[in-house]
Parts: sequence; structure tokens; C-alpha cells
Amino acid sequence: MLNLLPPIALLAALWLWHPLLATGKRYYAAATVVTALLGAMPVLLIWAARNTAVSYTTVAYLQVPAGWLFASIAAAWLLALLRDGLALLGKMLGAPGLARHLWQPHYTLLAMSVLLLVCGHGAIQGLRLPEVREQELALARLPPELDGLRIAVIADLHASPINNAFYVREVVNRTNAARPDLIVLPGDLIDGDVATQAVNIAALADLSAPHGVWAAPGNHEYYSGYDAWAKVFAGLGLPYLANQAHTITVRGKRLTLSGVGDPAYAQSHNAGGGVPPDIASVARQAQAQQAQFHILLGHQPKLAREYAAQHSVHLQIAGHTHGGHIRGFDRWVVAPANNGFVRGRYDVGDMVLFVSSGAGLWAGFTLRLGVPAAIDVLVLRSQQSPE
Repeated sequence: MLNLLPPIALLAALWLWHPLLATGKRYYAAATVVTALLGAMPVLLIWAARNTAVSYTTVAYLQVPAGWLFASIAAAWLLALLRDGLALLGKMLGAPGLARHLWQPHYTLLAMSVLLLVCGHGAIQGLRLPEVREQELALARLPPELDGLRIAVIADLHASPINNAFYVREVVNRTNAARPDLIVLPGDLIDGDVATQAVNIAALADLSAPHGVWAAPGNHEYYSGYDAWAKVFAGLGLPYLANQAHTITVRGKRLTLSGVGDPAYAQSHNAGGGVPPDIASVARQAQAQQAQFHILLGHQPKLAREYAAQHSVHLQIAGHTHGGHIRGFDRWVVAPANNGFVRGRYDVGDMVLFVSSGAGLWAGFTLRLGVPAAIDVLVLRSQQSPE
């Protein structure tokens, strides 16, 4: 799919700038070539990172402006579709002057300038530190004894040269200050190689909660070298729950925390290691441990219906979508790509799914507009009557 981006970028650029033909082919050709190259830059940087042609630190710093420019160009192309649609409609209705007016070059240049500013603002918003967002989550199957349990969720941290050691330290401090009963990290904690990026994740060792800190892998752990990072996280006191369930006693009740592998295991650019998702094995473990409430850390929400079919799962906590990044884009693009799930609470059969907006962002697309990053603190509420 990524291989299609360069030719698509070229076609989009040819379409976007056709009003410049009125000023001469030289300007049209220059604008088209520059726009096509900038539009294809994100995929070129991904290729460079996967093939170690350039250090990941260099790639990460280049990805932020590349993502900003890509988003601006993509939005401009959508406006160009609207521009040309209205122009053709005007011709069909006997108003050719509308087409001549809309195809004046300065309107396209003005639209591109405005979109660069808007997307630039979105990129800056995406780089801001997350605030703590506390919300209650009513659960029909939660034992009354666990009412009020506070769970901090740090999803999609994407520690990197962009979300660096300072960023991660601040996330840790804000999470601990919220005084959660337990902390969960449902995947995509890192980007890049262990040798150069482990320093950015070190502060996670200082996360602290009475009932522990629990993590599961996401797709970016697989892309970045699963086995190598698993050793780093184990050293930080964050062993992965990858197709594993672990039961603890909380207020006299057996609370099971589990995690699954990620579908990225099967993808060609998996950097090595890991396990595929095996929810059936997790469910058997939870049942054998006589779980009275089962929380599953499953990074990708699109698998929620499959997980809900295993009736031992009461609550799935996911990430992956980054909340959809942008209002409008979240519902029209990100939600359909994830089987309708983008952020917040969903009732999936007898299971409740919570999708976090994420506490960070991948450097390749940092934009957030109307969907801020967050450290979610879920306050669980029981709908059962005490015995």
C-alpha cells in the first residue's frame, strides 16, 4: 500500500495545480514536482527507517515536517476536488464564468497557504504533553467491591527523539500524581531501535501504583524489534502480557489483567520476534484462574468483537487510533478502518471496550485538531448491588 503513495502524490499534484497552466507550464511543472516530492516524503522516510539507510533519530526529526506537509497537501487536494466539481457544475448549468473564477491560480495558492497554517497548528498541538483526563466507566459486570477502582491508561506513547526522555518523564510524573490504583500501557510505547532509543523510555521504571503496572505490545513494538524491546521493558519492571493472563487480589476479589499479541506479527515489516494474538489461550488462562473480573489489554480495537466472543473478557482497553487525530477525519476515515471504533466507550456484546486517544503520537503524523492527547484515568463504577 505504501508503494502506491508516490504515484498517487504525483497524480494529486498534477490535479491540484492545473490552474497554474494559465500562467505558463514552467510554474505548473515546478509546483507539481515539489508537491509530489513532499507528498511522497512520508513513505520515503518509512522506507529509510526500515532499511536503516538513515539513523532513526534523523528520520524521526524529518517525519514531523513531512507529516505536516503531507496533511496540508492531502487537504488541498480534497479542496481541489470540490473546486473542480463546482466549476464543472457551473459549466453544465450554463455559468462558465464560475469555472474561470474558481480556476484563477491565486485561489489555489491561498487555499494551500491557509491549509499549511491550519495543519501547522495541528502539528504543534500533537506535540503537546498530555493532560490527565478522569472519567467514570459504568460496568454491569464489575463486582461492587471494585467500585471506584482507578486505572491510569498510557496508550500510544511512541517514545522517540520527538517524544523524548523529558516527554516520557513528564507523562510518568503526571500519571503518578493522579494516584491510580493500577496503571496499564496497552501498546505502542516506543519507536526506533534499542541501541539509540532505550534512554527515552527509561523513566517508565518510575511508574508506581498499589496494584502494579501492566503492559502489552502494540504494532510498533513489532516494527521496532519486539524481542530486543521486550528485554528492555522487563528490565524496567514492565514485562509484556503477550497472550498471558495474571490474576491479583484486589479488595478481596480476583482481578485478572491480560494482554494479547498484535496482528503486526504477520506483517512483512515485522522487525523480528513476538507472538501472534491468541485470545482463546488468554480466555482459558483467565477461566482457570477463576477471574471475577477480567481486563484485557488489546492494542487494536478493531478486534474487539472477536475478543468479546470470549465471554471471560469484561473490559478491553485499547489504543492504536490516537483518537482519530482530527475531528471529522476521526469518524469518516479512522473509525471505518477500525471496524467502527475510534475513541471512548463502546458496548460490544457483554464486553465494554475503551479506546484511549493516546498519550503521545507517532512522529510520522503528529497532527491533532480537536482530539488532544490524554492520560486517561478510568474510575470503574459497578452497576451491581452489594451482596
